Amino acid sequence: MTLTIYTKPAGCFGCAKTKQKFAEAGIAFHEVDVTTNEGAFEYITEELGYSQVPVVVHDKDGTENHWSGLNPGGIEQIITIESAGRRVREA
Repeated sequence: MTLTIYTKPAGCFGCAKTKQKFAEAGIAFHEVDVTTNEGAFEYITEELGYSQVPVVVHDKDGTENHWSGLNPGGIEQIITIESAGRRVREA
């Protein structure tokens, strides 16, 4: 599983809240600042077609899911998926 959150560091409530929710759930993620990484900015705007951050990209077993903006339902879905996977590995 990989979880990448494309963000901007200042003034982005959705970015901060998204990172907070994943951190509180113990879900590891990689953060990419689109204000300093031109390739990442091009990826989220040109390839994925988004115009706002955060952009969350979740890749699990070769299946990619992504969205833009604060998405509580999407966050909870990933937390549920990853928490279930942890329980299976621990059993």
